[in-house]
Amino acid sequence: MTASQFALTAVPAFAASLVEFVEALTIVLAVGVTIGWRPALRGAAGATLLLAAVVGAFGPALARIPQAAFETVVGSLLVLFGLRWLRKAALRSAGVIPLHDEAKAFAAASQSLGAERSAGDRAAEWSGTVTSFNAVALEGTEVAFIVLALGRSGSSLAAACLGAGIALVAVVALGAAIHRPLAKVPENALKIVVGVMLSALGTFWAAEGLGMAWPGGDAAVLLLIAAYACATALAVAGARAAGRGATAP
Repeated sequence: MTASQFALTAVPAFAASLVEFVEALTIVLAVGVTIGWRPALRGAAGATLLLAAVVGAFGPALARIPQAAFETVVGSLLVLFGLRWLRKAALRSAGVIPLHDEAKAFAAASQSLGAERSAGDRAAEWSGTVTSFNAVALEGTEVAFIVLALGRSGSSLAAACLGAGIALVAVVALGAAIHRPLAKVPENALKIVVGVMLSALGTFWAAEGLGMAWPGGDAAVLLLIAAYACATALAVAGARAAGRGATAP
């Protein structure tokens, strides 16, 4: 595995995982502050173990799928996945929809969990465990998909897991240190980066799976990244212009 292939696997896995883990951390912190740290950590640990088991079970099995079929199917899914991230991130960058606010999400979750606490300590602990588990499992499902999609072979799976693992350790360490949501993480910018890279890699793999030979080999991925980045910038500019036109007198 070359250094460029390692980077094209580890970087999107890291960036995507960082975004998802930051959002999951917000709910886990709300559970910990409102109900207690034991149910918060218990639910988060259970979901993390479940996701790790899924990756461990399905990762090696992917190597037995014929390469052309794998590249076509997974590449197409990565394009759809990446474009979904790009669409929402572009609309947020253009001001069409509001940016995701971790502080507001934390306040809303804390208020909801505060109502649960009045039902009694045991019921509140159970509710907190389930809430923490669901948050980590929901956000982690996208991480698991990206890790599995990027990591078909042993070396690429290791690179994807390394990127996701570094993101997990970083988010947990910061959350434990400051005990509040990571509101200053540039989530939307990271989502654009992830969307561009996933869309580019998916396009590259899907075309290869259908028998296309890319000029320049793996270097064509860099051109695809540049093309998707330019298209996203144009989309953001167009959405901003449309928004200004709609609000003009």
